[in-house]
Amino acid sequence: MALAGPTLDRIEKNGELVNVLMENYPPFSFLNDQNQLDGFDIDVAKAVADKLGVKLRLETPSWDVIAAGRWNGRYDICICSMTPSQARAQVFDFPVTYYASPAVIVVNAADERIQSAKDLSGLKVGVTSASSYEGYLNKDLVIEGAEDKPLQYPFDAVQVAPYDNDTVAFHDLALGAGVRLDAILTNLVTAQPRIDQDKRFKLAGSALYAEPNAVAIEKDDAEWRAKVEDVFAQLRKDGTLAAISKKWIGSDISQ
Repeated sequence: MALAGPTLDRIEKNGELVNVLMENYPPFSFLNDQNQLDGFDIDVAKAVADKLGVKLRLETPSWDVIAAGRWNGRYDICICSMTPSQARAQVFDFPVTYYASPAVIVVNAADERIQSAKDLSGLKVGVTSASSYEGYLNKDLVIEGAEDKPLQYPFDAVQVAPYDNDTVAFHDLALGAGVRLDAILTNLVTAQPRIDQDKRFKLAGSALYAEPNAVAIEKDDAEWRAKVEDVFAQLRKDGTLAAISKKWIGSDISQ
């Protein structure tokens, strides 16, 4: 394994794959009733570790720490619902896009003011800090690989309210339309279960754009990149990714 590259060498030596992700991003990652990390991203990470023949270790720093990159070997991989961007491509390689999620507007169920993105002008909209949704509201989001399809921004200036995670934003939106928030911008996959379970929320308008979610690794480790590509090709071919997607999402959003 002399030519395996630093990351594969480390994984083989330690007998474990260290995946970094958010603790509170259901259904992708969350603490279940047994206080164990569970969800779509955890199952995908377990499947990757199995293919590599090693244990899985999960780390959950803040999203800002994850997204800043320059991990210096603390983490091996981020199977953590990261959207590629030009800024992130400065610090990460994105070997695989493993699912796509539509971006949607969620409002308080009693709110009739917001029917589409153009109605967000001047309103206070909650987003996860440092997310692509924040970039969209600031009108500077470029989706990697789709540079030829510029996004539409049908709203004037919006008051962006960054949160550590969606859960706190939903708590604030539940207080009523305009009490702390007027809307949340997030992805359909995480929003739909909340809307199904809690009648205080509803979707406003149609999806704004579909967001590719990629596996992120530290830059310039060609051997590790090739290995990640190979493992995900196997997980697609043997149906593992589709099965994990159907288990957590109810449909196959894997790509």
